Amino acid sequence: MEGLASSRVWFDFHSLLNSSYTQNPSSRSNFRKLISFPSAPIDGRRTTNSCVRSRSMNQLKSGTLVGSSIVDPSSESILDELKIKEWEIGALKDELAATQGIRIRRRPPTNPPLHYVGAFEFRLQNEGSSPRNILEEIVWNKDVEVTQMKEKHTIYSLKKALESVHPPRDFIGALKASYQRTGFPGLIAEVKKASPSRGVLREDFDPVEVAKAYEKGGAACLSVLTDSKYFQGSFENLEAIRNAGVQCPLLCKEFIVDAWQLYYARTKGADAVLLIAAVLPDLDIKYMIQICKMIGLTALVEVHDEIEMDRMLTIDGIELIGINNRNLETFKVDISNTKRLLEGERGEKIRQKDIIVVGESGLFTPADIAYVQEAGVKAILVGESIVKQKDPTQGIRQLFGKDISHP
Repeated sequence: MEGLASSRVWFDFHSLLNSSYTQNPSSRSNFRKLISFPSAPIDGRRTTNSCVRSRSMNQLKSGTLVGSSIVDPSSESILDELKIKEWEIGALKDELAATQGIRIRRRPPTNPPLHYVGAFEFRLQNEGSSPRNILEEIVWNKDVEVTQMKEKHTIYSLKKALESVHPPRDFIGALKASYQRTGFPGLIAEVKKASPSRGVLREDFDPVEVAKAYEKGGAACLSVLTDSKYFQGSFENLEAIRNAGVQCPLLCKEFIVDAWQLYYARTKGADAVLLIAAVLPDLDIKYMIQICKMIGLTALVEVHDEIEMDRMLTIDGIELIGINNRNLETFKVDISNTKRLLEGERGEKIRQKDIIVVGESGLFTPADIAYVQEAGVKAILVGESIVKQKDPTQGIRQLFGKDISHP
C-alpha cells in the first residue's frame, strides 16, 4: 500500500514539476513549500528532475519529506504524510487550473488533513462546498461515478478489450466529405433524450431509431449522450447504435475527467470523444490528446470563451474545436459567441493550423446555420432542434432549409 501511495504522489509531483504552472513566479513559491526544497530551481530540465526525484525519494525514505514538519519514518506516519502530500497535490492542481482561467472545480473542496500546516493552510477559507453551476455539479458527480467504474473495469482489462474492437471510423474525414458534398457545415446530430436545462426532449426515445433517422437525413456524424444522471443517456445506447449497422462515426458525448474514460469509450464503440476546456487544464488536454491518437479516437475540444480558445490554440495536435454558445453559468445562448471567437488573430491562427471549427448550441434555423458558416464554421453539433421533431429526418431538412441526404 505504501508503494502504491508513494508512486501516485510521485507521478502527480513529477507531472506538476513539468507543467507550465511552475514557470509562474508566484506559483513556484507554493510549489517549493509543497516539496520542501526552498532553493530548488523549477525549470523542468532533466538534470533538475533527476536531482529533485533523488532528493524527494531519499527524504521520503528517511522520514523528512513533509512541507513544514518532520515525519516519523514509521509505516503509519509515512502513510499519514503521503495522505497530506496527496491532498496538497490536489490543492496545487486546483491552483494550476485557476491560473488558466478554469472556474470549474474538479471535485468538492475538502478540508486539509488533521493538524495540517503548509503551503495551502488558508486556501479553503472562502470556498463554498456547493457546486457553483450545473457543469460543476455534473463534473463532481462524474468524478465519483468514474472512481466506482474503475473498480469494475481495470485499465488493464480495457486495454485488452481494445485488441478486439472494430477499427475507428474517420470522424474528421466524414465532416470534410459532408461539407464538400453539400456546401453546408457537416452535421453532428445528437442522440439525446433529455438535458438539465430542457428536461425530457423526446418521450418516445429509441436511440437506434433516432440514429438511423439522422443518418438517413444526411448527418455526417452522430453524438451520443452517455451520461445517465443528467441526460438519461448510457453507454448501452452507444453500443446499440454501433451494433445496429449505423455507418456514421460516433462521438461519445461524455464529461471526461479521467483518461480511463477514453479507453472505456473506445471499447464501447466510440470514434471520437469530447474534451471540455472549461474542465480540463492544459496538461490534461495535451495528455488526453496523445492517448486519443494512440487508441484511435478523434478529440473534439470544446471552448466557451476567448480565454479557453487562446489556451487551446497554444496546444499542438488539436484538429477539431467546438465553440459552445451556451454560457456555463447562466445557460443563456448567444450564437454571436461563435463569430466573436473566430474574428481577428484567433481566426487567422485557426486557419493556419487547419483546425475544423464546430458550432454548438442555439442552432435552430437555416439563418442560424448561415450565420455561423459565414463566421468560419465547417461543422455543427445539433441536438434539441432535430431530436424533438416527430420525424428527425424531416427535422434535418427544416434545419438546413433543404434536403442534404445522400442521393
